[in-house]
Amino acid sequence: MASNQLPPIRWGILGTGWVSTRFAADLLISRSSATAHHKITALGTSSQEKGAGFLTTVFPSSSPDSIKPKIYTNYGDVYIDPEVDIVYIGTPHSYHKEQCLAAIAAGKHVLCEKPFTINAAEAEEVVAAAKAKGVYVMEAVWTRFFPLVLDLKRLLHSEKIIGDIQRLTCDFSLDKEMETLPASHRYKDINLGGGALLDIGVYPLMWSSIVLDGKVGTEASNPEVKATLLVIDGVDHEDVVVMKYPAMRRIGILTGSLRAKGREEFLRVEGSKGVITVSGPACSLPRTLKIQVEGEEEKVIAYDHEGYGFYFEADAVAKDVLEGRKESSVVPLAESVRMMKIMDEIRRQGGVVYPQDE
Repeated sequence: MASNQLPPIRWGILGTGWVSTRFAADLLISRSSATAHHKITALGTSSQEKGAGFLTTVFPSSSPDSIKPKIYTNYGDVYIDPEVDIVYIGTPHSYHKEQCLAAIAAGKHVLCEKPFTINAAEAEEVVAAAKAKGVYVMEAVWTRFFPLVLDLKRLLHSEKIIGDIQRLTCDFSLDKEMETLPASHRYKDINLGGGALLDIGVYPLMWSSIVLDGKVGTEASNPEVKATLLVIDGVDHEDVVVMKYPAMRRIGILTGSLRAKGREEFLRVEGSKGVITVSGPACSLPRTLKIQVEGEEEKVIAYDHEGYGFYFEADAVAKDVLEGRKESSVVPLAESVRMMKIMDEIRRQGGVVYPQDE
């Protein structure tokens, strides 16, 4: 079906950094599998110059979307724009709560980048506001919507292809040359929620939950957590976290770093009858499943898709909103609060305290 024949949903984008740019560009990719006609009608940015650069990147001259979004240098104008159905928040972590609350107060639906907020208290405040206003809000845990992830869940929990799950190891490491970055950089600035855990540690935690538990929100089991963090100038540069599920006899060993380069094979799941590994350019961007079942030939499944794949979550969100749902079944609000509580505990054990915790 042509995109203009699909039900439309109009996006207001906050932020012009990497994630907002990639998300917006993915929205505009023409796909036969699309379930909504995504339109970007407004852009909130700190300057007209950044906004113009964003439009040049996202709306090239060959783009079929000739109508470009309005550029607002006051984020509040995005919230009140009548041509915006849902606000996508791709700004630094410390702004998420404030911007979520403002968009909700204006009656807009919200898709907010991970981490949802700085801590669980902020997350609970956003959830309460969303429920009181009756709008849709979801944390943008985009990887959960990938076809590879859906297949992995089926293989592990429905087909039990490797038998009883026993152990998981997962790593997300990016060499960001931390020593060379200024103290004001979002990776290092404690006031912006800097550090590895909130920025990339959320992904190993996500994989651990998907593999070792398989449930979300109020139905999920809460693991025992042991953590140690390498903290420099108040923020964590490297993390090691152990997630133990005693009742299920399962354990996960999770690592994250902003100082080291990780391997392409970032996830290994060991079961009583075999092993599954997941590879990709990043822990957030899985591309290949390798299945090794005892007594059977190894099987490799490659998943190829255009762009980065942000449209998988965007399609799901659009479907929810257009059908009147107030939260996602894949990333329910209770799951976002639960994960923030786990990260709060990891930070408590590791000695990372943000101003928002005071």
